Order: sequence, then structure tokens, then C-alpha cells
Amino acid sequence: MKPVNSDFLFFSPKGLGYADVENRVPCKPETVMRIASISKSLTMVALAKLWEAGKLDLDIPVQHYVPEFPEKEYEGEKVSVTTRLLISHLSGIRHYEKDIKKVKEEKAYKALKMMKETVAFEQEKEGKSNEKNDFTKFKTEQENEAKCRNSKPGKKKNDFEQGELYLREKFENSIESLRLFKNDPLFFKPGSQFLYSTFGYTLLAAIVERASGYKYLDYMQKIFQDLDMLTTVQEENEPVIYNRARFYVYNKKKRLVNTPYVDNSYKWAGGGFLSTVGDLLKFGNAMLYGYQVGLFKNSNENLLPGYLKPETMVMMWTPVPNTEMSWDKEGKYAMAWGVVEKKQMYGSCRKQRHYASHTGGAVGASSVLLVLPEELDTETINNKVPPRGIIVSIICNMQSVGLNSTALKIALEFDKDRSD
Repeated sequence: MKPVNSDFLFFSPKGLGYADVENRVPCKPETVMRIASISKSLTMVALAKLWEAGKLDLDIPVQHYVPEFPEKEYEGEKVSVTTRLLISHLSGIRHYEKDIKKVKEEKAYKALKMMKETVAFEQEKEGKSNEKNDFTKFKTEQENEAKCRNSKPGKKKNDFEQGELYLREKFENSIESLRLFKNDPLFFKPGSQFLYSTFGYTLLAAIVERASGYKYLDYMQKIFQDLDMLTTVQEENEPVIYNRARFYVYNKKKRLVNTPYVDNSYKWAGGGFLSTVGDLLKFGNAMLYGYQVGLFKNSNENLLPGYLKPETMVMMWTPVPNTEMSWDKEGKYAMAWGVVEKKQMYGSCRKQRHYASHTGGAVGASSVLLVLPEELDTETINNKVPPRGIIVSIICNMQSVGLNSTALKIALEFDKDRSD
């Protein structure tokens, strides 16, 4: 873990615990771990660079680039899956759960539960206190409770109970990986609903290959070189990767055990890269610089351009309608990032800060990368240089650890110290 503040005062990275428990190898800043779904944010940079160069159209059917992916229908109607929809998980392509009925039941239950919470909040806000309104509120709560009980789906398997997460088969390229899901039906009409899908990013990797003319991994390595992310690589079992951690999970008896061997070659784009906290911080700073540099250009003509253009970063960090951000319900999914927008309803009360983040969960690993932009004022814009904000990166070799709230608390604490 290593936070960085906006004045380039780099705090020494820290390692806690063990990279290898059995051999008592301490975790250190150079320890290389699975970053899981933060890989999606890395893949987004490749897509963005191709879009900026005019080599990729985000809004045409994916078959233009990858004819190997079949044209799709939903309920007898021909539909289009586009790159933009894939990026924001609106394509209808499945995740690890193959049962459409289970997914639809779960989504219906969540929608009903959210509606119940919204009704309760609105009634409380309105402050209805007479007997008639109290009775109506009680009756509504009872009816909604009954609906939730009657519609609650059976126990849902989490991702770590899905067999495909533990694949051991090695795939030579993204096109080959498509056979895992390309013939499966869409779960909904593209654009109408949100369903987080790592397989969607496998298809995006194939699009990167065709649009760039390079193999996906070769194109990503060029990006990593540009960003000075020299320890970030695809996960493979055969190569010797210095400082690579072992990966762990607690079993049903709450005992620490090694995780089984997996081959992540089928999902490098969506969850298959290895990295360090230092590399992820470089990545976060590059994204924040690109996001902010356009605001500073009039006061300092000597600023270098960002790796991505400001308008590209604004597009990437703008919440997309009909999406969800599972690790923070206050936010929405954007383009390979979750984004929480600035919001404050009452004076001297809770203030919601604008930030972007992505979490990751893999076999034996958990991760988060969070970017908290500074709230800029005229003095800062005229006298300082970007990036201005706090970047927090946490990676660990333990499965199923929620890290976003911890990262946000750290970021806000450092931001508070900077303000003071």
C-alpha cells in the first residue's frame, strides 16, 4: 500500500504480512501480485489510444473487428453489441454464471429491494406524521417486505463458486478464448441493463488486436513501457517472475490454505495481469494527470500532454446510465472505472467527494486502485502543476477482501492533511 499526495511527496511503500507464508517471505513494495479486475482499467487505455488515433469506432458492431464473434439476437430480434457497451458491461454477455434464470431473479430481487429502500427514505424525508400517513407507511412496508420474501431467489453462487474461475487450460490468444462464451445467448438486450462481465473484456482484447494490428499482449507491453510500469506483466505459470507472491484463501474450516492452480490466459484483459503497488500508482497518476492537465494549460504552457487527452479522460470518468458500482452504491460504472460524483445535499452535512476506482477479486487475491482528484481552485490552477490529488493502491494475496472503503478512508485522510 502506498498513498501519494498531490505535491509529489511520495510516501515510502509498505509491505505487510507475508508474500509466502510457508517460507516466511515478507511482503515488500516490490512484491508482485494478481491485480484481478484492475486489468480492465489497463485494457481501457489500449482502447482509448486506438480511439484517439481514429483506429477504433466505439459504436459499430464488434463483428466489424472480430467476425469470429457471431451476430446476436435477443427474443427473436437482431441486436448489436458494440465496443462501448462492452466497456461499461451493458452488452448482455454473461459473466461466470451461465444460468439466465438465476441472473434475472437476482436482478429482479435487487431492483425490488432498492425500490423498497427508496420508498422508505422518501417517506422519512417528507416527515409524514399524522395517523393516516403512519398507517399507510406501515402498510407499504409490510407489502414490500412480503414481495421481497416471495420473490427472493435461491442461494446465489458467488464468483468463487463458479467452475470457470478455476480454468487450467492455456489459451494461445484472445480469439481462441472466445469459444468459452461466444455461442451463449445474451442475457438481455444490449444497452438495456447492466451485468458485470469479465468475458466482455476477453472480446475487447480481440478488438484491440484487430484494431491495432498487434497481438494484445504485445500492444499492452508497449503501453506499460510508455507508462514506466516495468513490473506489470500477464500472469503465466512457466516464466520465473521475481518477487511473485503465493496466493491464499480461508477454507470452510477457517484455515489458511493455498489456492488451486489456475490459468488466467482466457481473461488477461479483464483480470489476468500481475503488478506491484508502485506500478499501479504510476498508472493512477498518469490517468489523473491526463484528466487535469487541460485545466492548467492556460497558466503554464510548458506542461507536457497527458498519456490520454483530457476529453478522453473525462469520457472515461463520466458515469454511464443504467450501470452499477458494486463496491460503492453511491457510484456508477463508467468506462472501465467506477465513479462516484461530487454531491452534498445539506450545508455542514455529509459531503460526497468525486473519485474513481476499480477493485479486483481473483483466486487468492484482492485489489483496489483509487484516484481522488483534488478540488481545484484558481490559486492552485495558476500556481501548481498536475496531477493534483491522492492515489491509493492496495493489493493483497488473500481472496475475498473488500478494500475500496479502506482505500477511500486513506485517501480522504491524506486529503485532509493536505488541506490542513
